[in-house]
Amino acid sequence: MSFSVSFGNLDKLKKKQGLGVDGRIQQYIDQKALRLMAPFTPFNTGTLQRNVYAKNGEIVYNVPYAKFLYYGKVMICPSTGSTWARSGEKKMLTQRELHFKGAPLRGAYWFLRMKAQYTDEILKGAGKING
Repeated sequence: MSFSVSFGNLDKLKKKQGLGVDGRIQQYIDQKALRLMAPFTPFNTGTLQRNVYAKNGEIVYNVPYAKFLYYGKVMICPSTGSTWARSGEKKMLTQRELHFKGAPLRGAYWFLRMKAQYTDEILKGAGKING
């Protein structure tokens, strides 16, 4: 005995349910994640949090130092050993930990830590939108 199931065009189904690109559920998840990440994100001058956006499941921090803050490690210029690098020179990662104001809540891997704490809340909210 065999059978087959056809869902038709999955892209149309996803769009109808608000799951596709720019869909209402994806927009909800993006904005909710940004709000919930804020207390976990390093905040010295606020520049990092003022230069972030989310679109279609991707969160982008648009500052040059976001990556090393996220991983929580000091990065240095290979030629000088300084934390400052010349224009166009790539920094290298060290094993020295960064120290964050507002730690332990604020610090490295802020998205993963937020997700571990709030995944159920985000999914419940998305489920309510979907009905």
